[in-house]
Formats: sequence, structure tokens, C-alpha cells
Amino acid sequence: MVTAPSASYAARLEIDYPGQMDRLSTFFRLIWAIPILMILGLLSGAGSTRYVTEAGKVVESSAGGITAGLFVATVLMILFRQHYPRWWFDFALELGRFGARVMAYLLLLTDRYPSTTEAQSVHLEVAYPDVEHGLNQWLPLVKWLLVLPHCVVLFVLGVAVALVTIFAWFAILFTGTYPRGLFDFVVGVGRWSTRVWAYAFLLATDVYPPFSLQ
Repeated sequence: MVTAPSASYAARLEIDYPGQMDRLSTFFRLIWAIPILMILGLLSGAGSTRYVTEAGKVVESSAGGITAGLFVATVLMILFRQHYPRWWFDFALELGRFGARVMAYLLLLTDRYPSTTEAQSVHLEVAYPDVEHGLNQWLPLVKWLLVLPHCVVLFVLGVAVALVTIFAWFAILFTGTYPRGLFDFVVGVGRWSTRVWAYAFLLATDVYPPFSLQ
């Protein structure tokens, strides 16, 4: 595994600093985010189906959402065909961009309600991979295992982000601004998790993500 400098890594996330923010929008953020969170959940979450057998037994079966299906299909395509259909990649990337806008709104990093099409203030870019020459066809089978150390660190950082967001909520209500240092920290955690996502789940690169907020 080779670690790339963060500036040249395949996945890049930047969020414009908002400056003055709307206090009213911030106060009701959790409520106003519910509709867009429901849409994101329908696209990326897991669903379940219940049915009753002839014996009267209730059986529940679950199935992954679109993102889970795309991940499995991409693994199989890289493994057996060494091919990553461009339209699959573009769709997964656009879904990832939408999710990033929703999370940025929820974490108070922007006042703009998440668009399903426009980038707004959230800029997420991932380079389309050269599957035949740039990806190991067997590595997708173990990438989820290789990023476990990242998942542990990101879990801890996620707790810190939650605490920072609570503090930022009060700061915005009293001052109208998100403290710049805290903003950069939250964006850095998002940047880190984006690289892990691009490596292990979007399967767009074989370069191991750096342990870095930059």
C-alpha cells in the first residue's frame, strides 16, 4: 500500500467558509433537515419487507439500498471484468456529492438548503480510475478490512465533530459566525472520511488514504 500526499489524492473535498450565518436557520436546523435526510436515507439506506407465510408467521427480509447494490456490482465488475462502467461511477459520485451537501447542511457548515443537482458551497471531486492499469482486480475484496484502522479513528473524530457542532450551534446563535478553526476541523474530518469512502467503497483508487485532516 502506498500513501499519497493529500494534495494529490484521488478524492478531494472542499467546503466554502460561510462567513455570516442565519441564526433562525441554525436554530431550526434539525427540523428543516428532516425532509432531505429522508430522501438521502431512501437512496442510500437499507429497506425491509415484511410478509406473512401460509402458517401465519411474519417474515422480514432486508435489502441494501442503491449504494449497497452499486458497491457489490462494482466489486464484481472489477473482479471478473476489470471494468468500471463510467455511468456507474458518475452516478455513485453524484450520490456522494448529494450526501456531502446534506451532511454539510446538517453540521451547520452552510446555510444553503441541499440541492440535488448544484454543487453549491460543497466541492467533492474524485478522479475516474483506469481500472486495467491503475486498480488491482483482487484488492476490492479486502479494502473494507484494510480501512478498519481508519474507521476506529473516524469514529472517535465523529464524536468530536458532534461536540464541535453543538458548540458551533451556540456560537452561531450568539455571534452569527462559525468559528473558523472549528469549521476547518469539521471539514478536515469530512475530507478524511471522503478519502476512505473513495478507496474502500467507491473503489476509485488503490492508493491507501492518509491519516490526515488536510
